Amino acid sequence: MAKSTHAYVRGNTARFYEWLAQSPVANTLPEGPAVWICGDCHLGNLGPIADAKGHVDIQIRDLDQTVIGNPAHDIVRLALSLQTAVRGSDLPGVVSARMIEAIADSYEAAFTEADVAEPPSQIVRTVQKAALGRRWKHLARERISDIEPKIPRGKKYWAVTDNERFALEELVASPQVQSLALTAFTSDRDSSIKIHDAAYWRKGCSSLGLLRFAVLISVTQNDGKAKFGLIDVKQAVASVAPAAAGAQMPHDPAERVVAGARALSPNLGDRMVAAKLLGKSVLVRELLPQDLKIEVEQFSRAEAIASARYLAAVVGKAHARQMDQATRAQWHAVLAGAHGQTLDAPPWLWRAVVDLAATHEAAYLEHCRDYALNQAA
Repeated sequence: MAKSTHAYVRGNTARFYEWLAQSPVANTLPEGPAVWICGDCHLGNLGPIADAKGHVDIQIRDLDQTVIGNPAHDIVRLALSLQTAVRGSDLPGVVSARMIEAIADSYEAAFTEADVAEPPSQIVRTVQKAALGRRWKHLARERISDIEPKIPRGKKYWAVTDNERFALEELVASPQVQSLALTAFTSDRDSSIKIHDAAYWRKGCSSLGLLRFAVLISVTQNDGKAKFGLIDVKQAVASVAPAAAGAQMPHDPAERVVAGARALSPNLGDRMVAAKLLGKSVLVRELLPQDLKIEVEQFSRAEAIASARYLAAVVGKAHARQMDQATRAQWHAVLAGAHGQTLDAPPWLWRAVVDLAATHEAAYLEHCRDYALNQAA
């Protein structure tokens, strides 16, 4: 998180909502129809996602914070994330202004009958092309360092205890995980599925203190041939995103995430199930080589605006598919009516991004100071 302001924004979801609630612009946000939202809609949480048949679309790829809430929260978080990425690329503030205009225009267009598909930017096309060319060997080399069926122990993967191994074996033997594996890795319904290897997965600060396992499964078919697949077992926790008053959502955190994923990102939602492990609510997700995040080291002016326009359309369509025609038209009217007289970007979105960018920048510098002091100690 000390790497850049953009990294700090990505890793600070809870503070984002705290600071948004305390902001003078909090009451200016339009109240949209209560639908499933990502809850943590930053740049890194969008990217190519393959469905169970290998077809790839750009969708929201992380739904840990999903709730039924105000869709305006997703667009503010996306705009803030893109703004900090743009500023990290040493682009002038006018690019941020034009980018936020593009976000607003593209997002609003998703709720009209004349919705036109936004062409992907060069950055998005490059990531999507890379995703289409990936196979099991690429995933294996990234996740388990080799195409040989073993998870290497080290900084990223740690040995599991006997109790954890036994619990994981019970989990893989459960009907819902067996069904997921059969759908994902073989068409032979009589295949034998078992754990080939398993390790605790230290994957970023969000996994610390929680259950997170990489599980290499072997699927033996009737002809005796074995296939291998990799699944991610991750503890689900309560969302920090504010839910709409009276929203009817599953109480179980993993079931909530699966429900949100199926509404927002069908490609991902169809490849995950909710389960229990060691008394905890967990998500079990098939990992595919085509799943990639959009990583941006540097934006050009044109790429910043084009990427913002395309990604806002992705989020808009994820929200729109949950609404009937009348609700889409009503939400579009609210958004269109919130524009000012000069800058095309609606004042509520512009002011929210400016206020939150300032707050996050100040907090980021304090974070870096604390990090430096701890390093020196």
